[in-house]
Amino acid sequence: MTDAHDDATSFVPHLDARQRAMLAEMGVRVWAPRAETAAVDVAPAPVPEVSAPVAPPPVETRPTAAPAPAAAPRAAPATSAVAPVAVPTPSATAERLRPAGVAQMDWPALQAAVAACEACGLCKTRRNTVFGVGDTQTDWMIVGEAPGENEDLQGEPFVGAAGQLLDNMLRAVGRSRSGEGTKGAYIANVLKCRPPANRNPQPQEVAQCEPYLARQVALVKPKIIVAMGRFAVQSLLRTEEPIGRLRGRVHRYEGVPVIVTYHPAYLLRTPADKAKAWEDLCLAMETAEGL
Repeated sequence: MTDAHDDATSFVPHLDARQRAMLAEMGVRVWAPRAETAAVDVAPAPVPEVSAPVAPPPVETRPTAAPAPAAAPRAAPATSAVAPVAVPTPSATAERLRPAGVAQMDWPALQAAVAACEACGLCKTRRNTVFGVGDTQTDWMIVGEAPGENEDLQGEPFVGAAGQLLDNMLRAVGRSRSGEGTKGAYIANVLKCRPPANRNPQPQEVAQCEPYLARQVALVKPKIIVAMGRFAVQSLLRTEEPIGRLRGRVHRYEGVPVIVTYHPAYLLRTPADKAKAWEDLCLAMETAEGL
């Protein structure tokens, strides 16, 4: 694109009919870029025929100021065309770093793919990937946000105080992550690697992990998904609405009912909302039993 400025004496971009006529009278031969030449025939024909397709706003009367404002509309398509591509660029790179065929993997292959994943920068700071745990034949699935320090050390989601609270919540509805002596539940996070210092997940990181979570859901085939925490909700439901506005309703992810509730770590900080979380679990039970 920089070769458009090689001939400063003859290349003046995006001139109107009047400006082109003035330059023709001065003996300046106007050169147009290839893209513009393809749009209009810049042959040695009368100037009005060459400029007619350009048809810029008639209010432009300053020849010297015309190139700057006129160049912006011409640059806009390039910017708007590149902007959407700029977001998927990391994803395209990630596809090369992430094993192909995630959507067809079985459990062992999927877990191995997660363990070897280098699709985002979190692979450089993690100790362990946190794949998931629980009953893979269950009808309940719990989706959390991202691993914390304890999860990163042990390679298992929801450990520590938040994990103990989750286990208590599951027992209250007759379930456990092991499924021994009770109904089971499968537990996974949106992110499989811990963000440094437990910072919030970045959109690019969530996007790179989404294929893994989608495959876990497809393999479990749950009747109900309980989304715990803001980032789990945003990832599954593609919304930025706060949890308080999404609670009490049945949402859908790939056809599977989704119940929104608070993350156990939040409930430890805000015990008053534990009653609301219990209401959400009751809604999950009612929804699953009605299927």
